[in-house]
Amino acid sequence: MAKGGNVLFLQSSSELYGSGKIILQVLRLYRREGYHPVVVLTGPGALEELLRAEGFPVYIQNLGILRRRYVNPSGLINRLNKNLKAYRFLSGLHEKYRFRSVYSNTLAVIVGAYWAKRNQLPHQWHIHEILPGPAPLVKMLASMLDHTTPKPIAVSEAVARHWQPLLKKSKIQVIHNGIPYGEFLEEHPEAKAKLGLPGDQVVIGMVGRINPGKGQLFFLEMAERIAQKFPNSHFVLVGDPFPGYEPILEEIQSKIDEKGLSRRVTYLGFRSDIPRILKALDIFVLPSVLPDSFPTVILEAMASAKPVVATFSGGAAEMVVDGQTGFLIPVGNIERGVDTLEKLIVSPELRRELGEAGRARVFLEYSLEAFEEKIKSVYGEI
Repeated sequence: MAKGGNVLFLQSSSELYGSGKIILQVLRLYRREGYHPVVVLTGPGALEELLRAEGFPVYIQNLGILRRRYVNPSGLINRLNKNLKAYRFLSGLHEKYRFRSVYSNTLAVIVGAYWAKRNQLPHQWHIHEILPGPAPLVKMLASMLDHTTPKPIAVSEAVARHWQPLLKKSKIQVIHNGIPYGEFLEEHPEAKAKLGLPGDQVVIGMVGRINPGKGQLFFLEMAERIAQKFPNSHFVLVGDPFPGYEPILEEIQSKIDEKGLSRRVTYLGFRSDIPRILKALDIFVLPSVLPDSFPTVILEAMASAKPVVATFSGGAAEMVVDGQTGFLIPVGNIERGVDTLEKLIVSPELRRELGEAGRARVFLEYSLEAFEEKIKSVYGEI
């Protein structure tokens, strides 16, 4: 595709979690390369504010995003109606911008693929999901991939292994996420104090959107066991719930109270100062209980020189080198999780060694420059 012209970008959320941070880098790259991105977000939020501040044209329109809670008869009817309205909205936008191609970020956005095909425009899908089921939904998405996107991007080998066997024509290409790491290299010597965390304790934390797969309840189970044995330990939870998943947050807060952990666990909710929060941690944990495609927050923790403990799930197994940059534990295995955390709690030297090795790995394997070069090769073939 010759450079120049308007490109339509569809993003599943306006939050600055993993997929939002990655699409931000893609948008900046496209603009530097001479294209004119036009962004449609499904709702307002931090990403919208940042994009507007950087001068990107941004539109808000409910895109009928697929979530697990809509996989039922009434939910599917709701999504169909939202997608029809979104389709008409995109058609009106096309009259103004005459788009040359369409870029859909995450499989939760489906309207762009269908709209692009009907309008005979090239379509690029950036896949961030591993979706075990339900089978009819997986089959539908695989069919859409096959009929709309010749070379979908997958954020990890784990994602590619999940989807490629379901495709007959499309050939998935893996492009690992890369982000700017500068802010994660900065020192924040007063980070614990500014966050109200005990400066003389080992702080163990996780950062992630509250949903059924991130494992916050698993994290609390480990915290309960560790707290009994190590009075010098403290735990931090960062992240807010997806709309519709507020009951999970209520359950988390109830568990903290029931287990008598209110003085040992700090819940910070959504935060925009993740670099400072990571500096306040001594150990970073991502206890996902469902396949996590390629969690960007692990890159951030590694760049912050923190040892990472993650479940052997999805892309984390590609990111963390077990025993060298952190540890991988089986999903839901409390005993292994507790034993691993104990090993790190008692050894500041081990924490330092693993953290430094993780930082070196993230610069070598997951640089922003490598990510951008691979993305360039994609739009060169569209």
